[in-house]
Amino acid sequence: MKENYEAVIGLEVHAQLKTKTKAFCSCTIKFGNEPNSNVCPVCLGMPGTLPVLNKNLVEFILRMGLITYCKIRERSIFARKNYFYPDLPKGYQISQYEEPICEFGFVEIESDDGVRKKIGLTRIHMEEDAGKLIHDMESDSLVDVNRCGTPLIEIVSEPDLRSAKDAARYLQKIHQLVTYLEICDGNMEEGSLRCDANVSIRKKGETKLGTKAEVKNMNSFRNVERAIEYEICRQTVIIESGGKVVQETLLWDAEKQIVNSMRSKEEAHDYRYFPDPDLVPIVVDEKWLAKVKSELPEHPTTRRARFISDYGLPKYDADVLTQEKHYAEYFENALAGLSNRTKENIKSVSNWIMTNVLRVVSEKNISFEQFPIAANNLGKLVSLIDNGTISNKLAKEVFEEMLKSNEEPNAIVQRKGLVQVSDSSEIEKIVREIVSNPANAEQVQKYRSGNEKVLAYFVGEIMKATKGKANPKIVNEVLRKYLSN
Repeated sequence: MKENYEAVIGLEVHAQLKTKTKAFCSCTIKFGNEPNSNVCPVCLGMPGTLPVLNKNLVEFILRMGLITYCKIRERSIFARKNYFYPDLPKGYQISQYEEPICEFGFVEIESDDGVRKKIGLTRIHMEEDAGKLIHDMESDSLVDVNRCGTPLIEIVSEPDLRSAKDAARYLQKIHQLVTYLEICDGNMEEGSLRCDANVSIRKKGETKLGTKAEVKNMNSFRNVERAIEYEICRQTVIIESGGKVVQETLLWDAEKQIVNSMRSKEEAHDYRYFPDPDLVPIVVDEKWLAKVKSELPEHPTTRRARFISDYGLPKYDADVLTQEKHYAEYFENALAGLSNRTKENIKSVSNWIMTNVLRVVSEKNISFEQFPIAANNLGKLVSLIDNGTISNKLAKEVFEEMLKSNEEPNAIVQRKGLVQVSDSSEIEKIVREIVSNPANAEQVQKYRSGNEKVLAYFVGEIMKATKGKANPKIVNEVLRKYLSN
């Protein structure tokens, strides 16, 4: 049944910008302050007040427009979006309608099998946020207007997405871009990045769009995928049973894994848009645009390709290390700490970041910027393994010590006497004692009878005798020589 239909999906993503103050006044946007404390007459819409545009709001949206290949409008205007709701004191929201600042860009997503697809962007425009209703009273709702006036950009895609999985991939790409640009923290749980999905279905082969429903209240990538998948199935059942899909707004209930009807879907004319008379047009000249363009970071897709071609990293490693800007920068700064750069130790740096560094960040629940080990010191640690000064096992001990002090790894190695034993004559002496020990005679016989697994036992005994300092490569070579005699 479902296979007879094609989903048509477009996403509207709101990103809360990391400005210090609100879009049109000097109030802070700090999350978690006392309710109704981040307010002033401007964001409360008091008579006689006038909004003043936050320049950073414009610079941030220009960054997003440029990195998504949008056409930047030289002159754009603000509009009033009129509707009445308790969390909107002014009775209208300042937004953009007919003349948005960014249009006709695209974002590229990639499927699991490497197929790339461009998802068109209709527009990216600026607007202010509304407040928040808290429904935790028995009979009343409370209004917190702290968020009123918080600067947002809305990123509206073309209806180019055809599956719930692709919609989640697209949202992950938007998340990557806004965090790379450092214009949004991307925290979906706190509402810094919010997503509404317009979903419709049609018979495969048809070109006419079906009736769409808007799905809201999805606060994670997984919930976006689940909610859209549920809505596709819901619409399919309605049509197959002879019914008609109604244009409405739906709320996703993550606990029950269902959607609930919220209200009929509004059209643009319901909001009675008109140009805001209190705000002058935004004019973006070539000089300003060139300045913003010169300050853009390397595009994550370009960076990923460079990590594969220049450093020889596997695609998986490049994907992980370019997922966030700070990961990528840490990796390249760690490479600068290598004494001799080879394909093998470049891969080692990648492995240390993906396993040990990201593990610590996750376990300690800290941001990547708070990770205590300097990137070049991690590179130096890998060099100590590479040149045989310490073993991988000892490196883990040094790593744990670096977490506490951020000392240079060589200083820790010298202070704790962790230099690896690579003198073959010294290792031979220890091997001879262990192999000739009557207590190990049975293990020696097993090895000589063809049971090579016994080698691990002897390696363990030697490591125990040297407190983990013996060079494993030399240990294996010497052991095989003595056990074979």
